[in-house]
Amino acid sequence: MIDYEKVLIDLVKPMVDDPDSVRVQTMDSINENELVLYVYAKNEDIARLIGRQGNMASAIRQMMSVCSRLDNRRISIKFESY
Repeated sequence: MIDYEKVLIDLVKPMVDDPDSVRVQTMDSINENELVLYVYAKNEDIARLIGRQGNMASAIRQMMSVCSRLDNRRISIKFESY
């Protein structure tokens, strides 16, 4: 089984100014085949991860959905700032 938290953190850490401030947390979902991942980072880093018109966020979600197909799961990624 794939460690989705680690894959996502490895994807987003190189994109931010302060990699040590980025956290990824898995939340339970009602559907057992769905995984909800939250990315927490500083305001300016979240803006960079979301990108203009959400292009970067869409690309991150697509990359993660490709790896989740191996386990027949669906992944939802939410971006939160602190």
